[in-house]
Amino acid sequence: MKVICLTGGIASGKSTAAGFLSDRGANVIDADKLGHQVYDPGTQAYLKVIETFGDDIVADDNHIDRRALGARVFGRPEELNKLTGIVWPEIRRLAELEIAGLDAVYPDGIAVLEAAVLFEAGWQDIGDETWVVVVDREVAIERSMARDGFDRAAVESRIDSQLSNEQRIKLADVVIENNGSVEGMLDQLEEEWARISD
Repeated sequence: MKVICLTGGIASGKSTAAGFLSDRGANVIDADKLGHQVYDPGTQAYLKVIETFGDDIVADDNHIDRRALGARVFGRPEELNKLTGIVWPEIRRLAELEIAGLDAVYPDGIAVLEAAVLFEAGWQDIGDETWVVVVDREVAIERSMARDGFDRAAVESRIDSQLSNEQRIKLADVVIENNGSVEGMLDQLEEEWARISD
């Protein structure tokens, strides 16, 4: 099975790209969804997060209150590192399990691991190729403000906390540019898909 790692910053079009690849027949594994699963009650990560950050982050329904946890780590790099140190290895484990399961059923298939924090978490070695969707800063700000309703300062602060396009491009095998129309981006994806699915 061929595995593509797909990443990109805020409002880059990464999810649109993943949807396109899924429509073409790729099995898309969404690291965000796995990220939610690792917080499920009873999982190893769930127990470790409570042990590390205290019982008061557990809501009445026994689930971790993500907002309370977020407030605990926001703007505190040391605390955030503790959290990602628990959660990221667990997401990786789940992603690798899913890939192994798919490989057993579709050995000639293509899997796509879609992950916003791919490089930060060091997961790019899971794939055969790494694809990065990039968008100019100003375009990302405009799109995110329109889509998410955030003000400019909030979007800029989120973008500044991520890797830059230049950093991502250096680590990428394939760069998909998404500054123009959606069709323009999909044309680039179509070309890459044709190359890998031959």
